[in-house]
Amino acid sequence: MARDTVETHFTQTVATLKAGAARDPSRPVRDGTLLTGEQCLALFQRQLDSRLLDIAARWLRERDEGYYTIGSAGHEGNAAVAAALRPSDPALLHYRSGAFYLTRSEQGGRLPELGIRDVLMGLSASAEEPIAGGRHKVFGHPDLAVIPQTSTIASHLPRSVGVAFAIERARALGLTSGAWPHDAITVCSFGDASINHASALAAFNTAAYATHQGQAMPILFVCEDNGIGISVRTPKGWVAAAARRPGIEYFAADGCDLADAYDTATAAVRHVRERRSPAFLHLDMVRLMGHAGSDVESAYRTQREIRADYARDPLLRTAAMLVEAGLITPDDLLKTYESAREHVLRLALETTTRPRLGSAKEVMEPIAPRQADLIARISPTAAGPAEREKAFAGALPENEKPMTLSQAINRTLADALTVYPEMTVFGEDVAKKGGVYGVTRGLQKRFGPNRVFDTLLDEQTVLGLALGAGVSNLLPVPEIQYLAYLHNALDQIRGEAATLSYFSRGAYTNGMVVRVAGYAYQKGFGGHFHNDNAVAALRDIPGLVIASPSRPDDASAMLRTCLAAARTAGSVCVFLEPIALYHTRDLFDEGDGGWLASYSPPGRWRETYVPIGRARSYGDGRDLTIVTFGNGLRMSLRAAVRLTQEGYGCRVLDLRWLSPLPVEDLLRSAELTGKILIADETRHSGGVSEGIIAELVDNGFSGPIARVTSADSFIPLGAAADHVLLSETEIEQAARKLLG
Repeated sequence: MARDTVETHFTQTVATLKAGAARDPSRPVRDGTLLTGEQCLALFQRQLDSRLLDIAARWLRERDEGYYTIGSAGHEGNAAVAAALRPSDPALLHYRSGAFYLTRSEQGGRLPELGIRDVLMGLSASAEEPIAGGRHKVFGHPDLAVIPQTSTIASHLPRSVGVAFAIERARALGLTSGAWPHDAITVCSFGDASINHASALAAFNTAAYATHQGQAMPILFVCEDNGIGISVRTPKGWVAAAARRPGIEYFAADGCDLADAYDTATAAVRHVRERRSPAFLHLDMVRLMGHAGSDVESAYRTQREIRADYARDPLLRTAAMLVEAGLITPDDLLKTYESAREHVLRLALETTTRPRLGSAKEVMEPIAPRQADLIARISPTAAGPAEREKAFAGALPENEKPMTLSQAINRTLADALTVYPEMTVFGEDVAKKGGVYGVTRGLQKRFGPNRVFDTLLDEQTVLGLALGAGVSNLLPVPEIQYLAYLHNALDQIRGEAATLSYFSRGAYTNGMVVRVAGYAYQKGFGGHFHNDNAVAALRDIPGLVIASPSRPDDASAMLRTCLAAARTAGSVCVFLEPIALYHTRDLFDEGDGGWLASYSPPGRWRETYVPIGRARSYGDGRDLTIVTFGNGLRMSLRAAVRLTQEGYGCRVLDLRWLSPLPVEDLLRSAELTGKILIADETRHSGGVSEGIIAELVDNGFSGPIARVTSADSFIPLGAAADHVLLSETEIEQAARKLLG
């Protein structure tokens, strides 16, 4: 449906409307509704502005001055949902939520023109746009509790559930630093096609699961159902059937009828706010002007279907309701339309003259805004002696015997839970059991089930809770049980966690530390899903911090650094823990205790803080540097000692950080020895070694470089795993070859 057709149909139909007897504007706009005439007039203006912004988007695109044409035409009834909410209720919005955003902007005390300008600057990619700064067209604002979402496939729904969870958890913990009022509710909107996506199903299931267990979950799911996903029809009755599930109250309204939408939204909001229980608001809508500017609806819809949508145009139906109530005449309404149209198009033209992003530096500025000095100052902090004595029941970890990697992580988490009252630890089996490998053992007993708890077995839910908690000023530390399981929900990291700071210029962040048990070398146990060495998908995510500690002392210091980065800069950190080294005690000989380390409590500078992107060097040889990480460190150290005993001068560089790579330390070691061997337990293709070689070459290193890696294979069960995984023997043989 072309924009001129929509406009013509609206103006011609309005001209034929017959005015009714005048009603008191302070009274209901029609019998049986809560919506007053005054509210209806105000919401109509926001609906009109939203429609005209869609007109402006197509107009700007024709002039090659606009870059986004997915509009809200036909969905303007969502203004009623905004009107039923408070401006402090966090909102995560569908890309057709224009009227909602404009209404929320006015609710926030802003002039209507400011909301219009926000959207127009997004359409024209202006660097002055207040949320994404020209990086994308999103609905969001730091002062309006509108968290920007770029999702078209409901990937924001798990986060939305996480925000609702965080509201209640902050209240339960007595925190005053939460982002939202304790009686707030969360609203998220999405289209009918998105209801089928795994992310949406995970969110609905989690909300219902919480309710089933008697847990509060104040979330309003709003499905704006126009019956079609791009060109694919949604079967009639499917949304209603799919939405009805135990624990989630179902509400339905005609989304094209502003009064019905407002009354039903008000009831749904009341249910969620008072009962702290989820609800599903199903709004029956239409889609006007196609999916986007490039969409030719006639290729997949009949003219009869398109004309049927004309008749349900929500803007026209609100106009008719106002005329029938005697609150405006058709002539005045048309004058209002033309005046508003002229105003919006004039503003649109003005926004095309505003500055746009002018360099790669400007574009990338919000990706990873870490301040190393601030992180350094925060990292060494510790709770007071009395708090630590209580947390550890008098048995302070620094007084224990040297400990394993698993024990060091456990004690560091306990220290951090003592320091950060907003910190939570959660995942599958982390509570009473303490995780598959006992890393979180005893934490729930010390800190209680509100801070250390089990989740349902769904990685999208685990990460969604973390996303919602992070953006709500909590400090989430979720555990993913195995690295292979992370891939089930990787888009929650890639498309949601890592992009939030980028698309909001740092106004919203979701700092978190995702603990992941990973890598292989478990003597063949469990096959592929319990032995995964694939990290390429993580290293491809801009701004993501990937920590890979091997030794107990590094694990403590690096975990504190990650927590401080998450807290101070909203960094998203993945903390890869080598499963095979969790309980390792010895380095060379049985009983030597070479892989144990004493615990350094927070506050001791050297042991407490490890800057992000700094490696650790072992030895001072000048003949060869073995660059490695994870399980490769222990193997490389063992190989290097044998070579040293034969007269070769070897040093081993533990990268520790896989993103960002410690390039400065890498180049320094390369210059000292002139020869580099990379021992990489990830895969030959797409593994970490490729990035290391690229950094060396890009920075002018011309000496010999060799690498040994695991094979391009999944990891099989039993001893067969040894055929495809990097081995100590391979490292030693490659080193001898390189040494000549």
